[in-house]
Amino acid sequence: MPRSAINGIHLNVEQAGSGPPLVLLHGFTGSAVTWEPHIAAFGRRYTVYAIDVIGHGQSDAPLDLEHYRMERAVEDLRALLDRLDLASIVLLGYSMGGRVALHLALALPERIRALVLESASPGIVGPVERAARVRADEALADSIERDGLEAFIDRWQSLPLFASQQRLPSDVWQRQRTTRLANNPTGLANSLRGMGAGAMTPVWDRLETFAAPTLLLAGALDAKYVAQGEAMARLLPAATRLVLPDAGHTTHLEAPHRFDQTVLDWLTRTITGGCDGRADIA
Repeated sequence: MPRSAINGIHLNVEQAGSGPPLVLLHGFTGSAVTWEPHIAAFGRRYTVYAIDVIGHGQSDAPLDLEHYRMERAVEDLRALLDRLDLASIVLLGYSMGGRVALHLALALPERIRALVLESASPGIVGPVERAARVRADEALADSIERDGLEAFIDRWQSLPLFASQQRLPSDVWQRQRTTRLANNPTGLANSLRGMGAGAMTPVWDRLETFAAPTLLLAGALDAKYVAQGEAMARLLPAATRLVLPDAGHTTHLEAPHRFDQTVLDWLTRTITGGCDGRADIA
């Protein structure tokens, strides 16, 4: 699918499969390529739309920081859904993409059949903690511009958040690194500044208003996001919380077949009903 001109920028969408629409949003430093290993499984039941979030992949990486504000990103995604004629979707987002997905779902609740959030947060409430996160993200953005993309990716991959990925097969690790290095440094720096966890408005106080079925996924080795999921599940009216064993922050990378099976089984029970939920995972 060609890039779509939306509100003065271009957003890239990769489409595959057949069935009801499933929209996928990747995490920071990722792209639509992130989801390639999962397309075979998801595409048997859904038409998959993997979107390059602003500043990532083949989507534009403008200099103007306003394009990266969460509210602007949500409005651009709304326009993209209109362009694709997607009136009702299943929405899945990971980490940064999960934050974007949650904001999009709260803005368009009538268009969300089901929401899947993997290792995602509604934001940081405390003003002191938020300010500290803004400073930390600004320092990371500065390091991209000062030291270059490769040095930043080396630093990013070494964060304790991704420690469990050290066990990944070398080809999987290298594929992820290659995907990250294919991004635009300006896009990554501005993403940190515009839609980082500190920069975005927290939405904890709006979770009780979102009635669509929501799956909250986290890896058992990622204690922070296990706790986030527990807290979110207490507020969301129709939440299911699942913790995948022996996986960390990036469950779709560390336990890909279990991730696919879990998502598809839950969607079958939640949306389709009357099936045993089995999925033929390639």
